[in-house]
Amino acid sequence: MSKNEFVLQIPYGTRDFLPGEAACKREIEDSLAEVFDQWGYDEVVTPTIEYLDTLTIGNGSEVEPHMFKFFDKNNRTLALRHEMTTPIARVAASRLAEVEFPLKLSYITNVYRYEQAQTGRQCEFYQAGVELMGMTAATADAEVIALAIESLRQAGLENFQISLGQVEFINGVMKQFKLSAKQQQEIKHAMVTRNLVELGDMLDKSELGKNAKEILKKIPLLHGKIDMLKSVYHMICNEQSKRALDNLNEIYNLLDSYGVAEYVNFDLGVIRDFNYYTGMVFEAYTPGLGFPLCGGGRYDNMLSDFGTACPATGFALGIERIMLALERQGLSISAKNKDVYIGWGEGKVIEAIKKAKELRGEDKLVEIGLQAQTKKDAESYQHAKNYNQLIYID
Repeated sequence: MSKNEFVLQIPYGTRDFLPGEAACKREIEDSLAEVFDQWGYDEVVTPTIEYLDTLTIGNGSEVEPHMFKFFDKNNRTLALRHEMTTPIARVAASRLAEVEFPLKLSYITNVYRYEQAQTGRQCEFYQAGVELMGMTAATADAEVIALAIESLRQAGLENFQISLGQVEFINGVMKQFKLSAKQQQEIKHAMVTRNLVELGDMLDKSELGKNAKEILKKIPLLHGKIDMLKSVYHMICNEQSKRALDNLNEIYNLLDSYGVAEYVNFDLGVIRDFNYYTGMVFEAYTPGLGFPLCGGGRYDNMLSDFGTACPATGFALGIERIMLALERQGLSISAKNKDVYIGWGEGKVIEAIKKAKELRGEDKLVEIGLQAQTKKDAESYQHAKNYNQLIYID
């Protein structure tokens, strides 16, 4: 590859947003910022670069291999943020430690993760989300789920479903059957990756009893509405899992009050792919995409890692994934209306500038020509740039 060819490349896993795509992205971000604000969430902005020790606290062995790392001049290891929950937990435990709880924080930003780049998955990608800190009640979990649903709707989607689970359900089942730490980790990995063949082979080779194997194999298949949840009570005999089911039932009743229960299905095989989750977890799916648009859950221990014990819950939405879902479902985000192009003949630039200033004062989107044109050339430019009206001054 020649030097010039290399200069024109971009790093693996990144992308350019061209004018139409950038406008769509901005419209989605603006709609999300508005709904977050309406629900009482204050925006925070954190550094793109953090110390590696900060970003890997409590979850290092899982996430570090997927992070972009480098050194500062003092040889301290830095990394690009791979998600936003950890940086916001740091802010809450340090800069906002004296603020009255609950804290309701939001963000819209880019994050970085080494990934095998494919449709809907890049090494640099954009997220929007919220974190609600300081509340253990099911009301907090229900609020973030309801807000996730409203956010997807405001972004232009209607055809999607929330898969709602509870990590304490599977934790309780594994403790009930006295699984080793290694067995628990292997089973969780198979469930996160939805690899039922791997799960079945692993259980068949284990020394677990027949009943234990059957129940563990069933867990990834336990999805449905409230009737399914009630039927699961008869499958288990440990209090931890039953409390988890009670928690899901309470959250669902609150979501019904929000008027969004129609979007929610229970899925007890959903446990998410970060180890910090401690309670309810959820993902949002839409037809035509084989990966979630949104995910989140409760993480009550993370702030303790920063020296401040505090329960928390939240979610993150993938901006590019929403864009892809809208495209595949034939939905469009209306870009700002391009109102007027002002062309001008020789010696008329001052009049054109005054007219543009007048129209912009009326909140019109106006472009002014930068050199004299014939009316025919101005008309051609107007159509090429999709302006609704031409004003030609000669």
